[in-house]
Amino acid sequence: MAYKTILTVLSDKRQMPQLDAAAELAAREDAHLDILCLGIDHSQAGYYFPGGTPYAFQESIDAAMQQAESMEEAVRQHLAGAGDMRWSVESAVAQSGGIPNLVGMRARFSDLTVLGRPYGETAPGDAEAVTEAALFEGRCPVLVLPESGLPADPPDRILVAWNQSVEALAAIRRAMPLLKAAKMVEVTVIDPRRGGVERSDPGGALTQMLTRHGVRAEIAVLARTAPTVSDEIARRATEIDAGMIVMGAYGHSRFREAILGGATRNMLEKTKVPVFMAH
Repeated sequence: MAYKTILTVLSDKRQMPQLDAAAELAAREDAHLDILCLGIDHSQAGYYFPGGTPYAFQESIDAAMQQAESMEEAVRQHLAGAGDMRWSVESAVAQSGGIPNLVGMRARFSDLTVLGRPYGETAPGDAEAVTEAALFEGRCPVLVLPESGLPADPPDRILVAWNQSVEALAAIRRAMPLLKAAKMVEVTVIDPRRGGVERSDPGGALTQMLTRHGVRAEIAVLARTAPTVSDEIARRATEIDAGMIVMGAYGHSRFREAILGGATRNMLEKTKVPVFMAH
């Protein structure tokens, strides 16, 4: 499987580096790039005086639509000289609570979503909601880019964070084109459970599966010495000079699934390399 439809979601003109990275990846994969320019309506009915709500709503929606259309025009100008790359752009408006449905529907029919880190000073306020929507509502793998953007070349070394979970396996299956292209893939297992399904051979069955797909994979079983598993993964990625981390995305909430779990959040806050995630 190759990535033939790549999605990116923009809501702020500071995200142009994200657009460039998504365009570069689309060109590498000979894929179509779908660009969604999102205007966010943050209005809340309970905050307005009686009778003023319709006017406030309309003003807020108009501002969000203007934001989205301005973003779309900036994208068209930015990609005017994109050459033979196939791309399309559309603008849409959603209230904060409507982001999961809007972004999730676009992501559902995409092979990969490319987004910037949802945390940090330059991240738009709704970046976390967009990331969650693609992962949990759209069930689409997400490539989260650090501030440094997409590496100039496809990663030669990839770290696969393996904890025997369904989410981790889903990410690995979705990342297969990237794993097959890498020169070395390390299946990193940290503090494996003694009672796990793999028992005395953590990562063995996975590595065998990857090898049969032509992936040059090896296993590293490590004891956790860092404060968190995400810290250990990030440190190991630095040690082996990995250009990408592949891992499962985890969520938890009583009321809605699209809340990033602690391990996922920590990784996205700290990573200095692209992180490929799926749920």
